[in-house]
Amino acid sequence: MNVKFFLDTADLAEIEEAASWGALAGVTTNPTLYSRIGGKLDDFHAHIKRICDIVGPDCPVSAESVAMTRDEIVRDGRELAAIAPNVVVKIPTMVEGLAATRALADEGIPVNMTLCFTVPQAILAARAGARYISPFVGRFDDISEDGLAQLDDVVRAIGNYDFSEDTVNGEQIEIIAASIRSANHVTQAALMGADIATVPFGILKKCVQHPLTDRGLESFLKDWEKVQNA
Repeated sequence: MNVKFFLDTADLAEIEEAASWGALAGVTTNPTLYSRIGGKLDDFHAHIKRICDIVGPDCPVSAESVAMTRDEIVRDGRELAAIAPNVVVKIPTMVEGLAATRALADEGIPVNMTLCFTVPQAILAARAGARYISPFVGRFDDISEDGLAQLDDVVRAIGNYDFSEDTVNGEQIEIIAASIRSANHVTQAALMGADIATVPFGILKKCVQHPLTDRGLESFLKDWEKVQNA
């Protein structure tokens, strides 16, 4: 399995641009991200459909439920999953979320358990049938703790065991490095074996750029101009 990039956004223009680069493997979004671009909750499902149409059926699109009780999360999850076959229901790591994840997984609906911070939470998510588990990096850093160390612990712990009997169709669990704040976070996540880095568009652009690349391009263009003018 190779490391993949998911884009963390609700902005269609950003998704279209990133998809055009040929390296986008999925999208994660939620109503909060949608509200930041002027979206309303009652139009969220329609917006998810637009995202799915852009990225195509082979790119998973994680769409977060805003419900808080297990029955409401299951109902919301079913509605989200009905939008397109590549929708993944995003559910917070909590007691009600675990119960809802088990119910949805038993129905063949993939779940991305988000807001995961510890190894025990990740193991519980795996046993509940989560297809993806999203440990948060940046939010640990926000409280002066080592988010990358926590991510490394989760990657190694989940990799120690076979959870295929718990997941939908026996699929392998993928660890998503979430709450990414820098290109270095992406580098470290890849080195420690995270399956996916889900990043804002600005960070994805920084992953492409480097000062030495820019200088190399400038030098190449100057040399080429000399050749043209010779």
